Amino acid sequence: MRLVVARCQVDYAGRLTAHLPMATRVLMVKADGSVLVHSDGGSYKPLNWMSPPCTVREGVTEDGIVEWTVTGAKSDDTLRILLEEVHHDSSHDLGVDPGLQKDGVEKHLQELLAEHPASLAAGLSLVRREFPTAIGPVDLMCRDAEGLSVAVEIKRRGEIDGVEQLTRYLELLNRDPALTRKGAVRGIFAAQEIKPQARVLATDRGIACAVVDYDALRGIDDSEHRLF
Repeated sequence: MRLVVARCQVDYAGRLTAHLPMATRVLMVKADGSVLVHSDGGSYKPLNWMSPPCTVREGVTEDGIVEWTVTGAKSDDTLRILLEEVHHDSSHDLGVDPGLQKDGVEKHLQELLAEHPASLAAGLSLVRREFPTAIGPVDLMCRDAEGLSVAVEIKRRGEIDGVEQLTRYLELLNRDPALTRKGAVRGIFAAQEIKPQARVLATDRGIACAVVDYDALRGIDDSEHRLF
């Protein structure tokens, strides 16, 4: 990656035209061939950019100003950058990026709840993760203190679609004599946040709702040891 901090003017021509007057900005030329123009505000979004693949040609104008002409390989778009004064210019090999690893996704919630099923309901124990059905796997199949089967569907954000999904699972599971010997299979809809409409629908269908405290499950946030 090449990083250039410079007082520059930027003009874009393509599907539309755009102009950035002379000011100090950060220019990024990435290894994937993209070029981005950033200011000191605006969060993560660049002021202007060219998506890869593109070509950067460096030259000098008649006035002696350094000029970058960035052209796209798949379009006629052009980004023209005039660098009046360069404050910093460096290149860095960042290597291969392993990619973003998200924390708190459904897979992690499922793993934690499989380890602590009783956090959903007292006396609940795990039978199997990813319990197979003809229309897809149930996140957790559990058993309650009375030996009754309990199907658990886990979402980060609990919405109506998740309740509908669990309802379909329950309809199939309750046709299985091996699961219903002691009584009907009931459901628990678990999520970090459950929308009011989803809660109403779940309650109407006899499905219990459980709001999951992800940090507490990980042992980061213990409510018994909070000052407030």
